[in-house]
Amino acid sequence: MVPMVDLGPLLPHHLSELVAGAILLLIVFLVIRAKVVPAFEKMYAERTAAIQGGMEKAEKAQAQAEAALQEYQEQLAEARQEAARIREEAKNEGARIKAELRDQADAEAQRIIANANTQIEAERTQAVQQLRTEIGGLATTLAGRIVGESLDDDERARRTVDRFIADLESQPAQSASASATSGYSQGRP
Repeated sequence: MVPMVDLGPLLPHHLSELVAGAILLLIVFLVIRAKVVPAFEKMYAERTAAIQGGMEKAEKAQAQAEAALQEYQEQLAEARQEAARIREEAKNEGARIKAELRDQADAEAQRIIANANTQIEAERTQAVQQLRTEIGGLATTLAGRIVGESLDDDERARRTVDRFIADLESQPAQSASASATSGYSQGRP
């Protein structure tokens, strides 16, 4: 007899242990195959379907996001074009208003100048009229004193004054004053 070597607790010592172990292994295998494997396969199929559905949903969401982004970019481009058009219209409107205001200011300036010229002419005419009256009275009084008689005839005095003023207006300012003084000094008796 050969001595038996102890190979450890896991190796069977008798054939009956080996048969019992094989039968138990077969039973565990059949139970796992009947109960556990279908549950795992069902769970695997559900997860595969969920993953597939999630991927499809993600692809749809990505397509929708890309469509929304494209629409947003189109709207943004339209808004930029609209803003550029509005800026251009505002610029043109500002130039038109500026031109209108300039034209109105020019017209107002011309009206003011015309009114001022009219007023100046009226004041000048009034001043000339006033000067004629005053100079006429002074000239008549002066001539009366020089001649020694009163010049009460209004018509003759007016003609004399008008002639004197006409002579003054036809000569330059300095020569008019010199000739007026020399004319009076020559007319003395």
